[in-house]
Amino acid sequence: MQAVCWYGAHDVRVMDVPDPYIEDSDDVILRVRLTAICGSDLHLYGGFIPGMKRGDILGHEFLGEVVEIGSGVKTLAVGDRVVVPFAIACGRCVSCRRDLWALCDNSNPNAGTLQTLYGASGSGLFGYSHLYGGFSGGQAEYVRVPFADIGPLRLPPHITDEQGLFLSDILPTGYMAAENCDLRGGDVVAVWGAGPVGQFAIRSAFLLGASRVIAIDRVAARLAMATAAGAETIDFMAQKVYDTLMDLTGGRGPDACIDAVGLEAHGTGSIGARYDRVKQAMWMTTDRLQALRQAIHACRKGGVISIPGVYGGFLDKVPMGAAFAKGLSLKMGQTHVHRYMAPLLAHIEAGTIDPTVVISHRAPLADAAAAYDTFLKKEDACTKVVLRP
Repeated sequence: MQAVCWYGAHDVRVMDVPDPYIEDSDDVILRVRLTAICGSDLHLYGGFIPGMKRGDILGHEFLGEVVEIGSGVKTLAVGDRVVVPFAIACGRCVSCRRDLWALCDNSNPNAGTLQTLYGASGSGLFGYSHLYGGFSGGQAEYVRVPFADIGPLRLPPHITDEQGLFLSDILPTGYMAAENCDLRGGDVVAVWGAGPVGQFAIRSAFLLGASRVIAIDRVAARLAMATAAGAETIDFMAQKVYDTLMDLTGGRGPDACIDAVGLEAHGTGSIGARYDRVKQAMWMTTDRLQALRQAIHACRKGGVISIPGVYGGFLDKVPMGAAFAKGLSLKMGQTHVHRYMAPLLAHIEAGTIDPTVVISHRAPLADAAAAYDTFLKKEDACTKVVLRP
């Protein structure tokens, strides 16, 4: 089969690789119908996430048709069309039973490595380095899905592939980011990063009771999309973020701040932004955190910082004194996708959320290398790329 394979920083190739096969009784094999490039994939593309090996198959957002089932699978049948959570969960451990699916205790075969690095391991992830299990991803013609009775969600016939695809990651991620803000009605929410996750965070914040949402980005197409969703916008290349947020909130600051950017934050020439870039280029730090610094600085006293943006390692110059002095709550982590898939499918069916709004580019799987480059550079007003094998 053909698959998108990682060969180093800024080097992905569509290669012929062996077909996946049933390895455990609770596996299924999917023929991938649609997959996507996620902003998190760009962290791999840029070489910022450790644990990658040449030839690793990328992709954690995918939807497909079951073509083979293991002997122990009880809930799926050949021919079922399913969307699969990016995090792999066993459904039996303490974390899964507490609805903390992305913290599964049993799905990462390389848990010891993450435990050494982070103190504990979360779940295995599709297509996201050997730190998270080395599982082949879904940017491929076929993919093996473990624990198939636990993760995949069968889609009804009236939901299109494009409508269902983002239940795998970015729609639940944006929703959980807004949910973590503990909105109580009438709140003002600021969202750093108006990419796909940020767009769904904006829409979810309104669904959960925010009265105003302020989107912060530098890409005109993304800011326009945020405006269309009802958000106010700040172009951080043209406006001072803190000063503008204070003006928009009467000097109080947003009630909650969502960092939907993560480790590759861009800066505007500030000392902190230049410091991050120099240290990251010299491999003296792993992450750039300009967006997180701004969020902590701007958030109102007693507010919430919600962090769906991926961070990979050790952060430098975190303003913890400000977070402490202002009594902020920080909530973060991989998304517990399993928890949100069915409720968000209901929103899609009701028309209250249209996941397809973020799609700007569609391409065959064979063009994945060019699509990665376009998405990274935000060329041609690129907000989201979907790939069809």
